[in-house]
Amino acid sequence: MNPPKTDARRLHDPDTRGFASDNYAGAHPEVLAALALANGGHQVAYGEDEYTEHLQQVVRGHFGAGAEAFPVFNGTGANVVALQAVTDRWGAVICAESAHINVDEGGAPEKMAGIKLLTVPTPDGKLTPELIDRQAFGWEDEHRAMPQVVSLAQNTELGTVYTPDEIRAIVEHAHGHGMLVHLDGARIANAAASLDVPMRTFTNAVGIDILSFGGTKNGALFGEAVVVLNHDAVRHMKHLRKLSMQLASKMRFVSVQLEALLAKDLWLRNARHANEMAQRLAEGVRAVHGVEILYPVQANAVFARLPHDVSERLQKRFRFYFWDEAAGDVRWMCAFDTTEDDVDAFVAALKEEMAR
Repeated sequence: MNPPKTDARRLHDPDTRGFASDNYAGAHPEVLAALALANGGHQVAYGEDEYTEHLQQVVRGHFGAGAEAFPVFNGTGANVVALQAVTDRWGAVICAESAHINVDEGGAPEKMAGIKLLTVPTPDGKLTPELIDRQAFGWEDEHRAMPQVVSLAQNTELGTVYTPDEIRAIVEHAHGHGMLVHLDGARIANAAASLDVPMRTFTNAVGIDILSFGGTKNGALFGEAVVVLNHDAVRHMKHLRKLSMQLASKMRFVSVQLEALLAKDLWLRNARHANEMAQRLAEGVRAVHGVEILYPVQANAVFARLPHDVSERLQKRFRFYFWDEAAGDVRWMCAFDTTEDDVDAFVAALKEEMAR
């Protein structure tokens, strides 16, 4: 059978890659193959399909026998649904000031879910029991939103990674206060690759109650999942997902992508490669006089400070974002398809612009 014809035209150069975001990357060929495999014929809609059912088995292999996955469209949706599931109408969520749910989700947790975020400044994006205690008080004060959940990101928005022991300490501390713990795992694969441990080591094994599992940044076309680990703490997930406009009618096409990543080791291969490219980039940048790396490079992000005019010239050659434009801070992200040549060309361009 000949491949179907299409009138679509390629409008971009597939050999052009930058360092703006791992969201810029396309879908991994194995994920695209899985999508084609799931296509054709009719499957029951809204998650009652064979692929979503099989995804549950795959997810339990990573996160324990009690885990249940609820596929959603995107990361913000996953976080909003997950946080709603573990808070009351009067509840609040403690998070790092730099957390994605606070700075990069357009106010969605507060606007769409009605959840007050209680933020804490951190030096490296990571919470600690002591930092949590800056906001963990006032449960009986009706004038204050009630702290009910601690949300942490693994890895963090600043590219740092919690050790399993650090997460265990946070979970024990939060549970001791009667609070639950949510993990934003938009880049959970990169964290596991960095630590060289299974994802269960810092999730269900240490008491995380609910997590947002990311696929888009690690090779999926679209799609994430809310993974419930503590069913006693979570209420009405199916209804919340629908209410939050995150219920896909053709859910098989979300589920099969997550299965393609998780069933074997594609999730880990992609994450390891992205991390390795970030390390290569950091090594090259450290050799450039006048450029400062701001945080430990533990996953697939490099944060740096350099002269503003250099960044502006460099942005004309490679796409990337300012993190704090006033301070001259930038963020360079690597993805599963970043190549060694991409990194080396970027470092060479950086050296040229710094020398001007």
